[in-house]
Amino acid sequence: MHVYHNFLCLFLHCIIVINHTVNEVKWLNLFSLEEGTKKHLRILLYGPSGSGKSSFINSVDSVCQNRISRPAAASSSGDTFTYKTHQIQKGKAGRYHPFVFNDAMGLEGIRGVCEEDIKHAMQGHLKEGYKFNAASALHPSDEGYNENPDRNDMADILVCVVSANAVPFLKDDTLNKMQIIRTAARDYDIPQMAILTKIDEACPIVKKSIKNVYKSKHIKKMELQSKLGIPLTDIFPVKNYHEEHDLNSDIDVLILKALRQIIQIGNDHINKGTEFVR
Repeated sequence: MHVYHNFLCLFLHCIIVINHTVNEVKWLNLFSLEEGTKKHLRILLYGPSGSGKSSFINSVDSVCQNRISRPAAASSSGDTFTYKTHQIQKGKAGRYHPFVFNDAMGLEGIRGVCEEDIKHAMQGHLKEGYKFNAASALHPSDEGYNENPDRNDMADILVCVVSANAVPFLKDDTLNKMQIIRTAARDYDIPQMAILTKIDEACPIVKKSIKNVYKSKHIKKMELQSKLGIPLTDIFPVKNYHEEHDLNSDIDVLILKALRQIIQIGNDHINKGTEFVR
């Protein structure tokens, strides 16, 4: 009887999660921007190196294509990183969702991105293909500087990506950079969110089953709001696809939940028609 009860609970959980995933994907496929606003909603990701920025883009692409996909290459250690726009394919080749991702070089210390370059990215001043340089930020006289960005070049939401197992060990120089970037986004009136990645590596019960994430006392005890400077309501736990060969509904639903919130907040920002500081 006990075995039957466990099987029934697992079966019902699977049905609920699959239905939720189907509904989220349906919403995503129906989402569109208001006519006359922008060509696409621009999502700017930043955070420490190795936090999973590129992996999150790949995970979103995987869920949208219903197969494991890796269009965004993770950065290797070094002092440069290319600024690139990532589109997410929608169904057939040549069709894309009306949102795009940009991710930035990691934040760490003297080998990390200059805060000014994140500010430039928010305001649309970085040209496609610009190579970040830890030694110096982009200057208006440099070739990679977009002197006259239009609204399509500007970020609509800033998303901090940080791994759960790294939160307790974030160094002061990284936290200071994050604060400077958050303050700039606030001054530009750009909304902000955070994604907490690698949740399975940070907590044994989550590693056992992703669906335990909201039960995790370990994650709840992390000083996320004080460390990241973002309200808990705007911090979303996810597990990116990394070594998996097949999709998993429990992973999908967390990715889709975070993505929907990112899109909705970014779209609200677009519809406000905010004047950006340049």
